[in-house]
Amino acid sequence: MVWWWWIVPAVVGLLGLVLLLKGLGALFRGKVFGGLIGGVGGAGFIAAAVIAALLALDVQTYSRLTYERPVATIMTRQLGPQYFEATVIQTANGENMPAATNLYPLHGDEWRIEAQVLRWKPWANVLGLNTQYRLDRLSGRYQSIQQEINAERSVHPLTPPDNANGLPWKISTWDAARKYRKYVNAVDTLYGGAAYMPMADGARYEVWITQSGLIARPVNDAARNASAGGWSTVN
Repeated sequence: MVWWWWIVPAVVGLLGLVLLLKGLGALFRGKVFGGLIGGVGGAGFIAAAVIAALLALDVQTYSRLTYERPVATIMTRQLGPQYFEATVIQTANGENMPAATNLYPLHGDEWRIEAQVLRWKPWANVLGLNTQYRLDRLSGRYQSIQQEINAERSVHPLTPPDNANGLPWKISTWDAARKYRKYVNAVDTLYGGAAYMPMADGARYEVWITQSGLIARPVNDAARNASAGGWSTVN
């Protein structure tokens, strides 16, 4: 996280506090108009600082993407017909993204993992913002279209919960970048990437992310036999 993500909200918030206090002082001295202007302006700056700080917290949940790198290991264990337990080990990436291991039940023939990717404008790169990604969700996938439509589905979020920052609310950088892109055009492009592979008892896969999306690779015999020695990716 670049330092100015926190300096900017702090400076704006301090300016807002000063204006708010001056506005309240003017009101107490009987200067109603000046007091209202100062109070409203100060409150506006404070609100802007809070929004900027929340965006900074959300950006921390994304990891920088400067080269091809592993992001997760997925292991599957069969529990029944077209029913598996997937162990997902997310790779650590600095202090903000520690390693995490979770178990997920999946219905279907294949697992599918998805990611969100933020690519910034060149001028934002100069300020320290590289292309960033965040694993988004894990789901089960049926090979049969009819089963995909009618059979039991399973989808699990891989993003941190809304209260992960310890606050009762959260601002999504992804949603904000899409909604307000025409006003603050710092994002070059936003896109989703996904990869899927067959599920098999004892199979183990590694998931890598590149500048073009996600890639899944089998790393043991069970996974290689299930995927016929190949890998699958869809962007």
